[in-house]
Amino acid sequence: MLTRLLLAVLLLFSNGLLSGQTVAAKQPATAAQTIATSFDVIQRVMSGKMPAVTIVTIPTHQGLDTFSVTARQDRLTIAGSSVSAICYGFHQYLKQYCNLMYTWSSGRLTAPSSWPNCNGLRGGSPYPYRYYLNVVTFGYTTPYWDWKRWEQELDWMALHGVNMPLATVGSEAIAAHVWRKLGLNQAALDDFYTGPAHLPWHRMGNLNKWDGPLPAGWQESQLALQHKIMDRMHAMGFAPITPAFAGFVPAAFAGLHPELHLQPLKWGGFPPEYNGYVLTPGTEWFDKIGKLFIEEWEREFGKNKFYLADCFNEMDVPVDSTNPQKKYDYLANYGKSVYQSITAANPGAVWVTQGWTFGYQHKFWDKPTLQSLLSKVPDSGMMILDLGNDYPPYVWHIDPVWRTHEGFYGKQWVYSYVPNFGGKTPYTGVVPFYANSVIEALQSPYSKRMVGFGSAPEGIENNELIYELIGDMGWRREAIDPVSWGKAYCTTRYGSCPPGLWKAYEGLFASCYNSFGSYPRFVWQTVQYDTRRKGSINNDPAFFKAVEDYLSVASELRGNRFYQYDALELASFYVGLKADALYQQALRADSVGNTTLKEQLGRKAVLLLKQADSLLESHPLHRLQSWVNYARLHSKSVKQQDYYENNARRLITTWGGVQDDYAARIWSGLIRDYYVPRVEQTLFNKDFDRKRWEEEWVKSTGVSKIRPYADPLQRAIQLVTTYAD
Repeated sequence: MLTRLLLAVLLLFSNGLLSGQTVAAKQPATAAQTIATSFDVIQRVMSGKMPAVTIVTIPTHQGLDTFSVTARQDRLTIAGSSVSAICYGFHQYLKQYCNLMYTWSSGRLTAPSSWPNCNGLRGGSPYPYRYYLNVVTFGYTTPYWDWKRWEQELDWMALHGVNMPLATVGSEAIAAHVWRKLGLNQAALDDFYTGPAHLPWHRMGNLNKWDGPLPAGWQESQLALQHKIMDRMHAMGFAPITPAFAGFVPAAFAGLHPELHLQPLKWGGFPPEYNGYVLTPGTEWFDKIGKLFIEEWEREFGKNKFYLADCFNEMDVPVDSTNPQKKYDYLANYGKSVYQSITAANPGAVWVTQGWTFGYQHKFWDKPTLQSLLSKVPDSGMMILDLGNDYPPYVWHIDPVWRTHEGFYGKQWVYSYVPNFGGKTPYTGVVPFYANSVIEALQSPYSKRMVGFGSAPEGIENNELIYELIGDMGWRREAIDPVSWGKAYCTTRYGSCPPGLWKAYEGLFASCYNSFGSYPRFVWQTVQYDTRRKGSINNDPAFFKAVEDYLSVASELRGNRFYQYDALELASFYVGLKADALYQQALRADSVGNTTLKEQLGRKAVLLLKQADSLLESHPLHRLQSWVNYARLHSKSVKQQDYYENNARRLITTWGGVQDDYAARIWSGLIRDYYVPRVEQTLFNKDFDRKRWEEEWVKSTGVSKIRPYADPLQRAIQLVTTYAD
């Protein structure tokens, strides 16, 4: 017995998993894997020689994840019931005792020379599942990620306590297997699939063939990538949500089966040729295709439990609105068809659907309508992701969807937020709301079927404070005090929280972090006032003062990289707001024919924008070049590299349909190469053909080069001082 244990430990050493760490005691196979996988995460996120670490597994508490951390005599002991519990506990220890925080901008963390003593840091989650990602995150952030970047994100998930992520990479390759079995050729598939960055909307039935076809080799590369992602998710003990068939089919399929009645859908202002089609529920083909899809998926990746199929996301359901009973019957049969098509291949599977549209189109999805959709699906066979709980109070001005629909009538459900639309970069979000709103649901009668909590951002790598707060709420049964949490956050992020810094954060909490909207954009990002998607960057006087206060403590904190990164962001927002005020004045001068004033104001606005762009050239995340690099790395063919770059450029600018300027990112390279010349042409060229220029930019390649500031923090201070009122 001892020999076997020694061999197991030696095997872990030989695989590089422990590197001086120790396993507390012999573990069963699943426990050993949990320990080894947790060590892997810790070693990937930490650099330098770590002091001794011991990991042990412990049982769940009443079926829920739990952890404890102690540190004595320079040995750190982490006990947890799962990989995510162990890693979340480790990250909490790093934050609370070492002032270390693993974020999108942090890179690897330098291990401390010794572990600070900790007498017992404990915690547990009230939710079986901590959910993460949005279907469209796979367009707005991840479409061109490689395995290295996905591995970093999976580690981020584990350290933030996530255990239920979406996993939709490779969906089209699996579907292509199905369509070929059903007689479709490559030309039909080329006319069906969108470009890579637009695939999430194709998966939801919103959009076909836009910016396609997919290049040769794309499908195979995505299958290979998804195998790595799924293998790691399984090793981490995650419960991934993978794709299923929701009834959306290629138009060419109707050509093979003229007896079918395909119902056309509309979305996003696209011409009919780009819209989707849905099969009539209750038909033989609906069940057959759905079953084939699950069989093909599981043949490729193995059994799964949770399968995502979205219901007419942001689209009008193809029913006669004047005949409620027909509407109810149609939806009941649709829900039954989706569920049965999944469980025909996997009887133990659970149908998952995003509940975003139930709030977004709340006038259509009243109680009888949603009840009809759910009526023929067993309660245990369905899970609803109540996606955007930040939208009912701040955007739609309605009651929470979960309350209106009485906890979704007995189905399992997950309380979630959508803290970001399109990957926009400004700071936004109501901190007190994120710190307490879920507690109301947790303490309600509907919590009995509330099985999860999480976030579904459309785009990530932004607004890190909000995601740290949401991550912590996944492990709390009570509300968080924003002030005490905020001070702890500042101490962790910057190494200390001097009075001047906290004064700045009080200003941020009173301004940008006390506001929420779908479309925080500058007018210079939309060229003209957008009357369809109204939104603005918070320009409360408290925000300007907060930025000035933040930079006033630079002499104390300039050695901290997070302080420098946040200074660049805050200064760029500050300067961007000043430029926006000038640009709006220039537009008004233009509207009354004052060419001289328009010229003066416009040129000054452009100067400020170029300065903001130069600041962000030193930021680890907010650069167009990084986005372009990921796209081009997907092929060795220059022609394919150019296509991928063009597709990536389109998504964050013109998009397609009525989505232009939706993503609106404040990125170095994007400001100087796209927003600035477009503003200049709008103001100073009466013959400017905007749509033509935009398309030419999308189909161009490369990012103009500039030299970063030698001391970007000092330059941020100078710019804010210069433009302060």
